[in-house]
Amino acid sequence: MLTAAWPVRRHATGETGTALPAFVDHHVHTHLIDTPALPARGIAAVVDLGGDPGHLARFASGLPRVAFAGAFLTVPAGYPTGRSWAPDAIVRRISNPSPHPGEPGGARTAVDAQADAGASVIKVALNADAGPVPSDEILAAIITAAADRGLDVVAHAQGTGQVERAIEAGVAALAHAPFDDSLSRRLIARAADAGQIWISTIDIHHGSARARTVAHLSAFAARGGRVLYGTDLGNGPLPLGVNRRELLALQEAGIRGDALVASLTDAWPSRSGLDAVRSFIAGPAPTDPDDLATWLSHAVVVPTEELTRVD
Repeated sequence: MLTAAWPVRRHATGETGTALPAFVDHHVHTHLIDTPALPARGIAAVVDLGGDPGHLARFASGLPRVAFAGAFLTVPAGYPTGRSWAPDAIVRRISNPSPHPGEPGGARTAVDAQADAGASVIKVALNADAGPVPSDEILAAIITAAADRGLDVVAHAQGTGQVERAIEAGVAALAHAPFDDSLSRRLIARAADAGQIWISTIDIHHGSARARTVAHLSAFAARGGRVLYGTDLGNGPLPLGVNRRELLALQEAGIRGDALVASLTDAWPSRSGLDAVRSFIAGPAPTDPDDLATWLSHAVVVPTEELTRVD
């Protein structure tokens, strides 16, 4: 029995089914996908983790609800500079850790620009496999400036030592569950005990990288770590909407039942607008927990007022 589920009748169609809190994909890139198509395929809200803040601010109303980080904060020549999918407007280069507002190239200036555009979280690129990364001083300055604006920092951490840096620095979330070489149990425990969030994005990986990601997530979740469903939608041939493969991979990592639903329905980083809609799935919830991922993938988004409980 799923704690968050309740049986309902849908007024528009007369169908009976199950209502759940609104589903959220916690890692997408809206400039690379057909964003308006998502609600019909089960996703009520998304977190854009790298886009043009001016463009993203246009999604202030309607569905899906879009929370966003704005531009990737990086350093000159740092990831994702020069990528074909990363126009210049989605990259903000920081050259110094200045805490002073308006300082050219300063960390606070870059954070303020995203926050002023409506960002709900700040994204920093710690991808040492793809170029230079922010220094410890710049990373600390970004985290401090974001905290002053009431915002979490989420990091793309890749390459030797970068996950460790993110944990040491107090980064609130990892945009991708770690997929580099195996992390120690001690490090994973530190991340979980500190309350760090890991966004899954398992389905973008294959082979050994996928196996490492599943193993890391399994250990993190077993320690009580907070895992959020996220796909990196826009990165390669991923299904538009609820991704059954991602959910199956989360189940493989031991994130099952209520924990699997919680990964989909966690409102981080903002709950605004989500109570007006629900995820609706025709028919009752499955009795076999192994069937849950497939069942959840059939969700559509409907207004809460369209549903009546039928307990």
